[in-house]
Amino acid sequence: MFAVMGVTGQVGKAVANALLDAGKKVRVILRDAAKGSEWSDRGCEVSVTDNLNVPALTKALTGVEGAFILMPPNYDPAPGFPDTVAANLSVRGALEKAKPSKVVVLSTVGAHVERANLLNNLKMSEESFRTLNLPITFLRAAWFMENSSWDLSDARHGTINGFLQPAEHPIPMVAVRDIGKAVAQLLQEEWSEMKVVELEGPSRYSAKDIEKALSIAFGHQVRTRAIPRSEWESLFRAQGANNPLPRIQMIDGFNEGWIDFEGNDAEHRKGSTTLNEAIAQLVADRA
Repeated sequence: MFAVMGVTGQVGKAVANALLDAGKKVRVILRDAAKGSEWSDRGCEVSVTDNLNVPALTKALTGVEGAFILMPPNYDPAPGFPDTVAANLSVRGALEKAKPSKVVVLSTVGAHVERANLLNNLKMSEESFRTLNLPITFLRAAWFMENSSWDLSDARHGTINGFLQPAEHPIPMVAVRDIGKAVAQLLQEEWSEMKVVELEGPSRYSAKDIEKALSIAFGHQVRTRAIPRSEWESLFRAQGANNPLPRIQMIDGFNEGWIDFEGNDAEHRKGSTTLNEAIAQLVADRA
């Protein structure tokens, strides 16, 4: 039995599906009981809890041969990441008590970076969980190819906003389906140490590549309007952000190259899904 958090989102769903496809038993962990029926109908155990309920989360993580931990995303964090701090404390406490045989935690490219940016939240999670006396793998995934879902509405009309600059600068990207496969594979492998695994797609891609992939998927020319950095803060605030600086710093990191994989002793893996394939699937799903 494998426990999987976050199955109502893209990554957790991909992990659970990959494990089920491999014939494994799965216990899904979700907050909304109403969303559990699709998983129970597929033969999964369903545990209903949030990541701040330590007793319930401990029960959900107990008695499994492997657990996938997905920390809640926060694209507009308050200064100091207080929500991340609280979530880290409760999830760490549950893991310490439940003691699953092995743990895979979704982390991110750039989790080792000291400079302030939005990805510091998963750096904090890594630091919190590293002291656990458990076999634990931090899967540092690249920029999600599916982030282009934010651009689909504009792409239908031919022009999207661009923040990755310069347009020809490639960065590591990965498809969600490849993250799901990698997590499922790691959970089924034999290892007993703490380690870092870096994951990206078969190639690195740029904003220009995103533009081309969207053009192919929609069957019409999609052009990118590069948004000047001086306009980012006002734009993000207009979209509802209260603290856009960490997001701006993260984009700076990708654009300037200081957010990348650490290398060193980390294991590096590559998925097989291309950017064109991932975006074609996104467009098909929204058709």
